[in-house]
Amino acid sequence: MTENEPLTADSLSCRCCIVGGGPAGMMLGLLLARAGIDTIVLEKHADFLRDFRGDTIHPSTLEAMNDLGLLDEFLKLPHQEVPLLSGKIGDVTIPLADFSHLPTRAKFIAMMPQWDFLDFLAEKAKRYKTFRLLMSTEATGLVVEGGAVVGVNARTRTETKDDLLTIRADLTVGADGRHSIVREAASFTPHNIGAPMDVFWFRLSRKAGDPTESFGRIDAGQILILINRGEHWQCAYVIAKGSAERVKAEGIGFLRAQLSTLAPFLSDRSEELQSFDDVKLLTVAVDRLPVWNRPGLLCIGDCAHAMSPIGGVGVNLAIQDAIATANLLSRPLLGEGPLSNETLGLVQARRERPTKITQAIQVFIQDHFISRVLGATGKIAPPWFLRLFIRFPILRRLPGRMIGLGVQPERIHSPEA
Repeated sequence: MTENEPLTADSLSCRCCIVGGGPAGMMLGLLLARAGIDTIVLEKHADFLRDFRGDTIHPSTLEAMNDLGLLDEFLKLPHQEVPLLSGKIGDVTIPLADFSHLPTRAKFIAMMPQWDFLDFLAEKAKRYKTFRLLMSTEATGLVVEGGAVVGVNARTRTETKDDLLTIRADLTVGADGRHSIVREAASFTPHNIGAPMDVFWFRLSRKAGDPTESFGRIDAGQILILINRGEHWQCAYVIAKGSAERVKAEGIGFLRAQLSTLAPFLSDRSEELQSFDDVKLLTVAVDRLPVWNRPGLLCIGDCAHAMSPIGGVGVNLAIQDAIATANLLSRPLLGEGPLSNETLGLVQARRERPTKITQAIQVFIQDHFISRVLGATGKIAPPWFLRLFIRFPILRRLPGRMIGLGVQPERIHSPEA
């Protein structure tokens, strides 16, 4: 767009406008459209193709796909199935979480690129005439009248120009992540719980003879997570909070050396990391909004509560928020009951407890394990209680249930038009 080219303005209306085309936004959009509710989803990017997003689809989400009658088709997409999570602490391999006993049809974590998951949800939502997905459309602010949110202002980008857009809606849902424009515009300030680590994300090729399972490697001062993505490893190298610049100052050779120590089989391909341009920094945050709603507006997913990457549960907690939102608000959005601020508050009342418990568990692990590992020197050994997981397989079921299903898994009860 040239400097003097005027912006054109347009307007749309719908029953529900969802800001953010991530897991929470796309799942909610599908469920509301399925119920016959006129729904618009805004996604600021032109596509879903972004690396290093949460790629774990947990049994709770797979069960939701089963509720929708989509599981068999969904599992035809390229993915890897992980029925057991394990980690190597020092020289000891610990089987940590067993999903094989869960009361679900799919008893595993599906490792799948998030863009495939989102494309699948979008494809299924587009079957409904009540669904509209606006790509390259970024919310810029809220429309407020009489103290109530009545829609959003947005900017739609094309190759030649930008257009201004106003979308009026009876309900606006913020699902635009931890850097949410919606919650900033609503003056919602999250309570920062904190995290002691950040993560370097990158990928390295997989070769014949490599391990087939995703796994973690923990040693004094460092943690490495390797996720089997078929043709490559998605790698997460955990560092102490705020130490990214110090690590970068050591040079890319330092990171290569650490990888070779933690996972020697990667030594022959560490040169694939040419510089830190090949590495993406994830700044870990754990926070939670005290209040998720105001008249006409509701926040869900990372917009309402940013999760630690521990257990990879953030995506699936966001999906559970979306399912609960559809279960509780579909009838009011269809005109069967009031769509009041008290009604919107039912979502937080339903989902706040599992969010708090999950974050409390993550913070406990951060403070009592990860912080100690990152601050340790010399040899490291697993604590005695983790060694029990080797001798008593039944102990692996509890973390399997917590990671696989969560504190309060949601089942789809929203109507289907």
